[in-house]
This record gives sequence, C-alpha cells and structure tokens, in this order.
Amino acid sequence: MSNRDVVIVDYGLGNLHSVNKAVAAVGGNPVITGDKSAIAAAEKVILPGVGAFGDCMANLERAGVIPVLKEYIEADRPFLGICLGMQVLFEESEEAPGVKGLGVFPGKVVLIPTKLKVPHMGWNRLELKTPCPVLQGSEGKYVYFVHSYCCQPEDPVLITSVCDYGTEVTASIGRGNVFGVQYHPEKSSAVGLEMLQRFVEL
Repeated sequence: MSNRDVVIVDYGLGNLHSVNKAVAAVGGNPVITGDKSAIAAAEKVILPGVGAFGDCMANLERAGVIPVLKEYIEADRPFLGICLGMQVLFEESEEAPGVKGLGVFPGKVVLIPTKLKVPHMGWNRLELKTPCPVLQGSEGKYVYFVHSYCCQPEDPVLITSVCDYGTEVTASIGRGNVFGVQYHPEKSSAVGLEMLQRFVEL
C-alpha cells in the first residue's frame, strides 16, 4: 500500500462519502472497506461516526472488526476517530448504559453538561491544550460540531483541544499516532481539510 492510502472503516454507519471526498481532496487515496484484512494491513485508518454509541458498537461487533481495530490502535499506528468514532475509543457512554466501548482510553462519554441547547450543532472555536501534529496552526480556528455527548478522559493530558459550549467540552484527543476529533473535519472547510492533510502526510 502507498503511505497515502487511508482505509475508511465501513461498518454500516458514518459519513463515508464526505470523508472519502475530503481525504481524496487533500491528496490521500481513500479506500472504503469493512474487510478485516484490509484494516489490519492499512497504512492509516479513519473510523467515521454518525449515530448512536450502542448502534456503533453493535455494528462493529457484527462486522467482526473490534479485535482488528484494537490491535491496530494499540500498536500506535496512524488512526483518526471522527465524532462517534472518537467516543467509542473510551470505555462507556451514558447514551448506551451497559454497552462497552473499545476501551482504548480510560474514561467515559457523557451528555454535554450545559444549559445551552443540546445537541451542540454548528461552528465553534478551538482552544489547543496538548501539542498534536494534526492540529498544528489550528489555535482559535472554527470547526463544525454536531453532537449531544462529549468525552471525559481520565487522563487530561489526552485532551489536545477544547471548545466552550456553556462548559468546557473535549474537542479532540491524541496519544502518539492515535487521534480523535469530536467535530467533523470533513465539514469544517479549509481548516478541517488542513487537519486531514496532516493526517494523510503522517
């Protein structure tokens, strides 16, 4: 595979077309697949996500890709989880009590504790916290969010950026070559495309 090949995991949920188009626009070679061997052999993996935590985990389990994804991520290979694809990296979510996430990172996903309208939908400003190669130059930039739940990592060092939505919301996480973003870079205009390009070029 080329080092610009990016496997976009198809598990029956997720904004595959938009992510595929955005990756191609920044010079990547997107491959949409749910094939376990293709994911295991990938140079880079994106796990997109639209929908509910419980449905996501059920579909991943049905597709038989959970062990492959966990092994891939634990080997610190380039991985990007988008929106729900970031949330499932944690142990559990209030959205689906009793359903286990991938458990890559200690922590949970909770309903956004804010007095503002939920879901949080629209453009919001990033405040960078921990250095992250994908987010270089993104301080103060606006990105597009659509979500009702947010991640609460046990280790705050994992948080690479936050935004303000009546409370501090985890906007992105990262450790090594593993990244997650709560917002949608594929819908975040030039700043989002720049992030995807940095991921493709890792």
